[in-house]
Amino acid sequence: MSAVAEKISSVRASIRSRDPEQKEFLQAVDEVFESLTPVFEKDPSYLEAFERLIEPERQIIFRVPWIDDKGVQQVNRGFRVQMSSALGPYKGGLRFHPTVNLSVIKFLAFEQTFKNSLTTLMMGAGKGGSDFDPRGRSDREVMAFCQSFMTELYRHIGADTDVPAGDINVGGREIGYLFGQYKRVANNFTGMLTGKDLRWGGSLIRPEATGYGCVYFAKNYLKHKGQSLEGKRCVISGSGNVAQYTAEKLLQLGAIPVTFSDSNGYVHEPNGFTQEQINHVMELKNVKRVRISEYCAFSETAQYFPGKKPWEVPGDLAFPSATQNEIDQDDAEVLVSNGVTGVFEGANMPSTNEAIEVYKKSNVMFGPAKAANAGGVAVSGLEMAQNSQRLQWTREEVDSQLERIMKDIFEDSLAAAQRYNLKDDIQAGANIAGFLKVADSMIHQGCV
Repeated sequence: MSAVAEKISSVRASIRSRDPEQKEFLQAVDEVFESLTPVFEKDPSYLEAFERLIEPERQIIFRVPWIDDKGVQQVNRGFRVQMSSALGPYKGGLRFHPTVNLSVIKFLAFEQTFKNSLTTLMMGAGKGGSDFDPRGRSDREVMAFCQSFMTELYRHIGADTDVPAGDINVGGREIGYLFGQYKRVANNFTGMLTGKDLRWGGSLIRPEATGYGCVYFAKNYLKHKGQSLEGKRCVISGSGNVAQYTAEKLLQLGAIPVTFSDSNGYVHEPNGFTQEQINHVMELKNVKRVRISEYCAFSETAQYFPGKKPWEVPGDLAFPSATQNEIDQDDAEVLVSNGVTGVFEGANMPSTNEAIEVYKKSNVMFGPAKAANAGGVAVSGLEMAQNSQRLQWTREEVDSQLERIMKDIFEDSLAAAQRYNLKDDIQAGANIAGFLKVADSMIHQGCV
């Protein structure tokens, strides 16, 4: 074994021994490590940068006490992992979900490092959230939780320090409550959150950005293969913000979105969703906040499949847009057997490493999350720029910038893969391109 190979093995062992219980974080690191091995073999100095990168610059865990509508005290746990500031202020969303723990937040922050780097914007990486579940809670309870959460978090964030945004279960309502509490305790009106309402500093296209961006990425990958989205039947998981706008943009570009899902099951429109039907899904999930099964009362052609995933539906392309590890090896094999030739990740790490192996063995086009779903944070970066200018750009200007950024991400990922003789392995190329920009910056800034 060469000296470089021994060092690589030693670093991998050290990561696993330090945080053996953090399965999501270790999964994310393993996926990246495999892709970067050719980089380390060519220039071992990058391995030292990686060894620093996998240890967050700061990990903040705090108590979040609040009073529910019955006057009963509730206590949740809050997190903020500030992973890397090599490229700019920490930047990444907040997730409110019962499954949130330190491992989940670290994996999200680690993935965010590469994603933000790929956008070419000046953003570092972080992620945060809580094990609080807003589902079934009144607006007053959600406000009480958000105010308590921000009362601690505010001292660790700021427009030039750390700029959070939304993620799962953190939408416009939650961002509003969080911003209001920050403004009250900090006595400062500044762009320290993105995903804000348009009337107080938000950006046009921000709600649509992750879904639209994922479709733009798929469009560029298909063009590289001499294909287009026209007429492609698209299987989508999830029914939140990302899934909704993925479906909308697919429809606009001539594709046929055929499914939405939630944790209880999926709904299938055999002829594809129309814009009117997508709008109804948006009302159900964003306004009424009910399960996707309620959609069938609106449509005579829809079929609902309780307790099942949408991957059993035949299609041409898949857009997993729900949550991490929603596609395992068995699901991936079903997708391939049903004719899917491309998987583009709208959610963060929705495919297990075993599922990704199935894609590669079957020559399925694969758009990894850190590249394909970078549109959300890209437009967050554009929102930060607008806040700094005290201006609001037009919808057309923001959408044009988003489409350009997603095209650049695809082309940079492809170029990096080819530079290391990995053909068109976009997964490896995205990891390499994202890492090199961060690593070079870390090396320039010294051992800090």
